[in-house]
Amino acid sequence: MTDFAIDVQNLTKRYDHRAVVDGVTIQVPRGKIYGFLGPNGSGKTTTMRMMCGLLTPDEGSGTCLGLDIRTQSEAIKNNVGYMTQRFSYWEDLTVRENLTFVADLYGIENTTQAVQALMEKMDLATRADQRAGSLSGGWKQRLALAGAMLPNPKLLLLDEPTAGVDPKARRDFWDEIHRLADEGITVLVSTHYMDEAERCHAIIYMAYGHIVARGTVQEVIDHAGLTTWTVTGEGLTAWVPTLSRNPAVTAVAPFGSTLHISGPDRAELESALASYRATPNTVWKEAAPSLEDVFIHTMSQVEDNAA
Repeated sequence: MTDFAIDVQNLTKRYDHRAVVDGVTIQVPRGKIYGFLGPNGSGKTTTMRMMCGLLTPDEGSGTCLGLDIRTQSEAIKNNVGYMTQRFSYWEDLTVRENLTFVADLYGIENTTQAVQALMEKMDLATRADQRAGSLSGGWKQRLALAGAMLPNPKLLLLDEPTAGVDPKARRDFWDEIHRLADEGITVLVSTHYMDEAERCHAIIYMAYGHIVARGTVQEVIDHAGLTTWTVTGEGLTAWVPTLSRNPAVTAVAPFGSTLHISGPDRAELESALASYRATPNTVWKEAAPSLEDVFIHTMSQVEDNAA
């Protein structure tokens, strides 16, 4: 048995002669939470579907849970829980009816007992007889996660599972994900939220069909080699258009009355900022680059494969 829940090499998928996923290699250790990040259209969902046997790659090979992604896709599906980006359960059915139906699809024995046990484990028992359509976003998310857990999977693939839910629901969801990982379940989750990425054991950043960064959050930040300055004052937003066109600056973003300004070359960045630093009533501080700074910088370095 391999130590990797996912171990794939050179996965490629083309549509209309364009490689939406181009030579992707990924290894995810068992029992870990890996964040899968990148802009919309970067190929994350296509990659996830190839890794779990839902989509056959045009090129490449590998294993998922020790099973060949090309020849053993049906066996992989039986051991993977997949949570889609959009809520895909039946809104006219209750929580219990939805989970019972899904359990029947999986052929799970002792359905009533299995569903009841899962609802209690996922804190859904108090909502058992509520129609899914009347649930809030956070409870719909919890129902979808429960459905993904019904086959007792060894791997969870979660495709932007927290989009559109409030901060508390997102935090509760991530607490649950860490609890599942502690039980030995491997989780690969795509997200656009930087705070969620920071809760993962490691991250993979994908852009335009290629992996452009990977490792722990700190490793990704350190590898980018960015210098970041913050400046606080009034009227700084007016600086943004000019700074964003400066080749020494790869990321500039306002946060209230503060600007974050980042670049890969310290000397060139400081030269570019020299005239701005003479502005009266401004306070300048060097700061550690954020993950968001790194990703904006990374996007400036890669070419859009749809261009």
